[in-house]
Amino acid sequence: MSERSFFPSLKAGVVAGLTVASLLAFSAAAVAQATDSSQAAAAPASQSQDVTLTNPTKSSKKENKVVPSKDTKQQMRKEKKLDAQTADDAKLPDRQLYDKALDATKKGHFDVARLTLQTLLNTYPDSQYQMKAKLAIADSWYREGGTAALTQAESEYKDFITFFPNAPEAAEAQMRVGDIYFRQLDKPDRDYSKAVHAQEEYRLMLQQFPESTLVPQAKQRLREVQEVLATRESDIASYYASRENWPATIARYQTVVDTYPLFSHMDDVLVGLGDSYEAEARFIRNMKLPEDAKARLEKIYDERAADAYRKVVLEHSASAHVEDARDRLAAMNLPIPNPTPEQAAASAALENSRRQYALKDRAKLLILRQPDVVMAARDGEPPLADPKPTLAPQITKQLTQDFNSAMNPGAAPAPDAAKPVTTDTPTAAASESPSTPAAPAVPLQLQEVPAAATGSTSSAVMTNVPGATTAPAAASGSSNSMGIEIVSPSAKPASSDNGGLKAVGPTNTTAIPAIEKPAVAPDQVNDVPAGSQPAAQAAGAKKTNPSFDKSEESSSKHKKKKGLSKLNPF
Repeated sequence: MSERSFFPSLKAGVVAGLTVASLLAFSAAAVAQATDSSQAAAAPASQSQDVTLTNPTKSSKKENKVVPSKDTKQQMRKEKKLDAQTADDAKLPDRQLYDKALDATKKGHFDVARLTLQTLLNTYPDSQYQMKAKLAIADSWYREGGTAALTQAESEYKDFITFFPNAPEAAEAQMRVGDIYFRQLDKPDRDYSKAVHAQEEYRLMLQQFPESTLVPQAKQRLREVQEVLATRESDIASYYASRENWPATIARYQTVVDTYPLFSHMDDVLVGLGDSYEAEARFIRNMKLPEDAKARLEKIYDERAADAYRKVVLEHSASAHVEDARDRLAAMNLPIPNPTPEQAAASAALENSRRQYALKDRAKLLILRQPDVVMAARDGEPPLADPKPTLAPQITKQLTQDFNSAMNPGAAPAPDAAKPVTTDTPTAAASESPSTPAAPAVPLQLQEVPAAATGSTSSAVMTNVPGATTAPAAASGSSNSMGIEIVSPSAKPASSDNGGLKAVGPTNTTAIPAIEKPAVAPDQVNDVPAGSQPAAQAAGAKKTNPSFDKSEESSSKHKKKKGLSKLNPF
């Protein structure tokens, strides 16, 4: 009978043995490593002890004493004095209220903090913590968040700037106002009013507080806001390009080029602008026009497209799409310019200042509703004023003028509609001939028309124009001069010819009759004449009951008859 083994097979026993051997070897190696480390740590200690034993001399206290300098002693006295003053201020009641409010704000109890700060302002109007308390109230609204709370925070910050314009915290308050709108930014294809307000507030902060330590942060926020606005304009231009609305596309792209020079996709914008002008040139080539006019229009649009491509090659040589601009210039058989070292260095510095996308940025853009500002520039001065935007009607008008000038190169420009047309007057003739001295202008003259006694029925005054003959009026009241006629209400309109002008005034000048006075009302008499007393009120008169109609009225005392009379309808 064979002896029974613990392992079911020989292979399982070999594996178990190898496992146990490896565990033992690992534990032995660990023990040896621990022993070596302890010996290495003990060796320096023993050496130091030996050195100490071999050098029994001790340094005196005078040699080890550190003597502080004069400035160090002054700084130590100042800190000691400030600590004593801070300890005294901490016992003040207004300081205790202020510290209590700050602790409540840190814990998220914003209502309690604002109530405490308001108590501080009402109880201690002359406190040294009044300015800090007003700023802390605004900060509590800002930290609470939400649309209503942020609106209230903006109002509080504006009030703080109004009351304390010269305080160092005023720059911080103005920065917070811009941050309020920055926190509410949405994607570029949504409402952009918050971005416009944020841009205005950051620009105001940079203009009013140029010496503040928050200027670099405000500039960076302004670059990010302008990145959002430029992305919006560029997306709209791309939409118009997909609909082949080239004037609107050119207007949007030109606005981005003029307003947002630090845009991260400026090379795409300039290439799109050049492609829009090339599309206009292709449209002209397909039209049935005279060859000379077609050549002039093609030259105009090709030059504008080439200017956009050259700007990419020269000013954005480190961008990603510079090769596209080079290829387009080569396809147009135009020379490709080379950027100067200064232009190449500026473009490289601008592109190197932009951050690259990380996994965290991708996750935020995927989950949160916030704009993409990762590629915004970190270098360069953001513009503090917007130039005049380019509109699509302006581009359409310009294209029309180019077409007309190409079709009629020798034609004079059309006169301006707002400009009055010059007439052939003596003054104009004198201005045309410089050799003849100009005659003095004839002043305005007034001509009196004869009264009705001399045969005229109107009292009018005529004003002559400069250069007209001032002939005396005839007895009949007619006049050939042209001017203004003032007609009195009591006179009839003149029958003279005024050069086609209708006389001013009503046609019927008959005097209106006077208003008649109403007749006098008779006096009211309230006395009752004798013998007119009613019979019912007379003394001793017998009272009679009023008549009663049974066919119309019903009463419990006057009941209708029963029987056959009730069935009679008549």
